[in-house]
Amino acid sequence: MTRLYDQALAPCGLRITQYPILFWLATSGPMTMSVLADRMVMDRATLGHNLRPLEAQGLVTMAAGEDRRSRVVSLTDAGRQKLGEARPAWREAQLTFEAAFGPEDSAALRATMVRLARLDFSATAGA
Repeated sequence: MTRLYDQALAPCGLRITQYPILFWLATSGPMTMSVLADRMVMDRATLGHNLRPLEAQGLVTMAAGEDRRSRVVSLTDAGRQKLGEARPAWREAQLTFEAAFGPEDSAALRATMVRLARLDFSATAGA
């Protein structure tokens, strides 16, 4: 699946791991890396790895937060434009996936992924 979305987004200069970052920032506004990592269901180090190229391209900015240890991530105008450019490619990949996997199975997979994202394994990590 990653290959499908990466190929679809490649002409826009994005990867599957970067598109949702731009989407979350566009829909929710600036947020700390911790909040964004939680929403993306990933650790901060992985998020940082995905943010660096976006920052280098001028699609996001990162600034010190209120306590100086936190970083606030914001979408730039260029990032908003890039998201708009990538949205049709994302939709086309979604349609391609649904056509191959089937609408019912696609909906079931999305529901399962939502359930998985809501699980909190932090309490059982050491068990």
